Amino acid sequence: MLLTITLIDSAPSDLGFLLHKHPDRLQTFSLSFGKAHIFYPLLSEEQSQVALLLDLDPIGLVRGRKKVKGESPTLGHYVNDRPYVASSFMSSAIAKVFGSALNGRSKERAGRVQEKLRLEAMLSVVSSRGGEVFLRKLFEPLGYEIDVKDAMLDDQFPEWGKSGYYRVTLKNHCSLQTLLSHLYVLLPVLDRDKHYWIGEDEKEKLLKHGASWLIDHPEQQVITARYLGNRTKLVKAALARLADEEQEDTSHTSHLERKEKSLNQQRYESVTKVLVEKRAERVLDLGCGEGKLLQYMLREPTITELVGMDVSPIVLERAKSRLCLDGQVDGKGQRIRLVQGSLLYADKRLVGFDAATVVEVIEHLDEARLQAFERACFAFAQPKTVIVTTPNAEYNKLFANLPHGKFRHGDHRFEWTRAQFSKWSQQVADTFGYEVLSHPIGPVDEEVGSPTQMAVFTKKIAKREKWRGSEQ
Repeated sequence: MLLTITLIDSAPSDLGFLLHKHPDRLQTFSLSFGKAHIFYPLLSEEQSQVALLLDLDPIGLVRGRKKVKGESPTLGHYVNDRPYVASSFMSSAIAKVFGSALNGRSKERAGRVQEKLRLEAMLSVVSSRGGEVFLRKLFEPLGYEIDVKDAMLDDQFPEWGKSGYYRVTLKNHCSLQTLLSHLYVLLPVLDRDKHYWIGEDEKEKLLKHGASWLIDHPEQQVITARYLGNRTKLVKAALARLADEEQEDTSHTSHLERKEKSLNQQRYESVTKVLVEKRAERVLDLGCGEGKLLQYMLREPTITELVGMDVSPIVLERAKSRLCLDGQVDGKGQRIRLVQGSLLYADKRLVGFDAATVVEVIEHLDEARLQAFERACFAFAQPKTVIVTTPNAEYNKLFANLPHGKFRHGDHRFEWTRAQFSKWSQQVADTFGYEVLSHPIGPVDEEVGSPTQMAVFTKKIAKREKWRGSEQ
């Protein structure tokens, strides 16, 4: 079972740094189902290529296999295509040996993690229910140029026909993390007989690595169902989560424009850009949710400390998984931490930060409780910079799937017009000694403005200590 990834027109050492795998030596990793070998067949000034070769133990797979009641042993358990066909085994190996790149981490090449590169991936043998047509339905909407070659049963006997297996080459201009996330999710979709138990963990893995692009994929339901083994409860839960994100990202822009850069991505980029401009090193994310913004800010090397706070323990567990914080002992684990707490109460853990981000959060609070948030954030914690984003209610009429008078999310308590948000922002700034500027996020309509509105509060130094003293 072989996967090769080729990086074209880039420094030959970049691939090794991005994958955390040295080009000059063969590396072997022990897996529960065999061994994974990493080596570089090609390394030149024009391109570099890494190979992931899986050596499965077919007898070991049978020994570890749970026996089904009434089932008799057959030769098919020992003689089958599992050692050769790219499947859920390859997906697990990608997570194991290329985990850093899959999660967007690179110590030496942090600036290139999200850079679009000319990449080519080759899978030597693939089985596809639905044949070449289905393979194209999976990869072409993601921007891939795909070459599919049929494998004959035996070249010496063409009358025997085709084998039903394919050699697949994928070319794209995307980040290495994006390529790996596509392979990680889509290879199990092609695998009818996954080697692992499918439960809640698999649903979270699907959403972690696939949510950002599954939102706009035309085969979203098929991919979700096949990945989760058609387990109805898990499939419905995963599709519901995707629908929540899709509703907030839907706009009057074209399908291709939304696929290229979602509204969420534009929010994260805008917020991170402000943090960099403000030279914020210690950043607090209030109402961090599942850690999507934290994951984005983590890519910015100038931010040296990140703290995410949320009131929900379940959501924090998801953020912990998304950010890969389980058992972290390296610099990343020390650079970011998650805490449980409410943004409605004064909390000493929140004092002393350069900036606080409150992204798509305030609309989930009852308007009567906004004053408590204002006191806890602007009066007690007093970050030098506070960034608040919230939906622009005027823009809602441009959402094709949003009924008139309905909010964008079922948990929203209110959605403000630009005038209402501006009035609130200025009142908060005047009350607590800040200056405030407003910025649009997303496509701007001449009549109704942008889908998201952002206020950037900057503390007036002379009044910095006044309000915290009054809270105490």
